[in-house]
Amino acid sequence: MNPVELSLFSHRLATICEEMGAVLKRTAISPNIRDRLDYSCAVFDPAGALVAQAAHIPVHLGSMAFAMRGIVSGLEWRPGDMVVVNDPYLGGTHLPDVTLIAPLHVEGTLVAFVANRAHHADIGGGTPGSMPLSRTLEEEGVIIPPSHLIREGSECTGVWDRLLGRLRDPAGARGDFRAQIGANRNGLGRLSPLIGAMGIDAWLRACDALNDYGEAIARATLSRIPQGDYRFSDCMDDDGQGRQDIPIVVEMRVADGEVRLDFSASASQVPGNINCPLPVTAAAAFYVFRCLMPGEAPSCAGLFRPLHLTVPEGTLLNALPPAAVAAGNVETSSRVVDVVLGALLQALPEAIPAASQGTMNNLAMGGRDWGYYETMGGGMGAGPRYRGLDAVQSHMTNTLNTPVEVLERHLPVLVTRYAVRRGSGGRGRRRGGDGLIREFRFLQPATVTLLTERRRHPPWGAAGGGDGLPGRNLINGGEVPGKVTLEAREGDLLRIETPGGGGWGRK
Repeated sequence: MNPVELSLFSHRLATICEEMGAVLKRTAISPNIRDRLDYSCAVFDPAGALVAQAAHIPVHLGSMAFAMRGIVSGLEWRPGDMVVVNDPYLGGTHLPDVTLIAPLHVEGTLVAFVANRAHHADIGGGTPGSMPLSRTLEEEGVIIPPSHLIREGSECTGVWDRLLGRLRDPAGARGDFRAQIGANRNGLGRLSPLIGAMGIDAWLRACDALNDYGEAIARATLSRIPQGDYRFSDCMDDDGQGRQDIPIVVEMRVADGEVRLDFSASASQVPGNINCPLPVTAAAAFYVFRCLMPGEAPSCAGLFRPLHLTVPEGTLLNALPPAAVAAGNVETSSRVVDVVLGALLQALPEAIPAASQGTMNNLAMGGRDWGYYETMGGGMGAGPRYRGLDAVQSHMTNTLNTPVEVLERHLPVLVTRYAVRRGSGGRGRRRGGDGLIREFRFLQPATVTLLTERRRHPPWGAAGGGDGLPGRNLINGGEVPGKVTLEAREGDLLRIETPGGGGWGRK
């Protein structure tokens, strides 16, 4: 392929992924998928190597790119199949993120896969919202190893029953699974004529060429980082089970257009649920370097070939089952981004921003027959040429807020305040972005779980800039821990103040 043909090929595949996402958004039932856009879509070659993705959720896509080879190689694939998986130790991230994978056969030959991953607000966890203060994976919900949801076009009723039997709203969940099936079928319907017109051999050569091109871009980008060894450390506030100040350390070596990241000095896995399966750690590390690459670079597996990770088993960032992982996917992945950025800041001081809020401010709540989950924005770190953005989702999440109108229409709560948390961004030549304030008045009793970070350790500033303010969680005006489950009564007021981003440069 010449460069123009390769560019067109890459953009056609990315457009297929975007259209899959549009189908999922428009047909899903839950606000978490339909309104917050907590989903991702991608295309893979027959070996499970990533060839295209939409600009959806970094932690979803990076982990799928890392783990798909292992998933697809362990199954027999037939036309009309659809496989479901959420097991974090078999290619998932955490249990609420459910992935559906469909093979594409052309002329009897397996030529590609399409996949989408969506966060279900209820997957049968011990508390509403399926983000409990867990100590084992089993407490977090239904564990689904790679299983056929559909086999040669026929639904596997046993798998469906197992999926829906433990959920608080099985009818809504069924609708969301149907939306995921529809998104994959749309992807197959768009991809099949493209490959049919090209021919199988040309398709496979184009996938290889795209990944080779991605690798060339990655090596050119990494070669501009000064060679050397760099080290940075940060820590998690706590694990929700009594452990505090849990270190995450990276030692980065840059040489010959490649980067090696060694996390061996990080903490061992902990009793709480901030542990990470390896694909989540890889997704966070890969994301940082993807941000250094040109925007037009194809989102393919080749981008990550020059990046190498060392993460010992049994550690916080490569946990072993049955360790709980619900918050590792959302909170610990955010801190991995911070430490990799901190190491890069030493090598590229005029290019790397200060720390952003470093948390997704997870709120899960519900009652006997309802459950809800959302993440909240905060301050983005300032950079050498820009002020940090206010009240935005940053880094490993790319979701939206749930609109107040949607939330109040579907749930027994009132949003009494939703505002920018003025003055929470770090000071500096470029000021960090401000966090936000969100208040909920409960109209009936509810179980509430908060999984939040940067309540004790603030987002750091860069190049002499000031730290952002840490976040705060309050119920009826009294401060509560960053990770807590509580029983809210009718009339209670929950207030979340999210962290500000770090400032950049001395004033």
